[in-house]
Amino acid sequence: MYDRILLPTDMSPGVDHAIEHAIDAAQRYDASLHVLYVVDADAYSSYPGDEYVHEFEGLERALEQAGADEVEAVAERADDAGVSTVTEIRHGVPHEAILEYADEADIGLLVLGSKNRPGEYRRLLGSVAERVARMSERPVTVVKTPLESPSG
Repeated sequence: MYDRILLPTDMSPGVDHAIEHAIDAAQRYDASLHVLYVVDADAYSSYPGDEYVHEFEGLERALEQAGADEVEAVAERADDAGVSTVTEIRHGVPHEAILEYADEADIGLLVLGSKNRPGEYRRLLGSVAERVARMSERPVTVVKTPLESPSG
């Protein structure tokens, strides 16, 4: 049913269950797993001024390296499960880059991780997973990872 499955990762705890789900789906459908990390341009370019250029270049490289390490770790887990992978690092607005990649790679199913947060938080900030699910013309599975409350 699906030849290519996309798992975007942002290294957050919300992706943990999605990784397992995506690898399982790739096994079931004998599909390749595309693992994508998007370096959020806003994370390193939100401050104006040339005096910060070197610091931002360092931050950008650090984010790229962290993303590369993450996609490789997921690829190793998939490989251990007998799933072929494609890894990709992109720059941009996360939900836009995810949707663009899905179109370019002709992805059949997107598997997104999401932290299970209170409704007020979602209404105020939204989430990448919600934007992708709302805007995608392709099937999307959102796998929620519950977060423990600070009180225990």
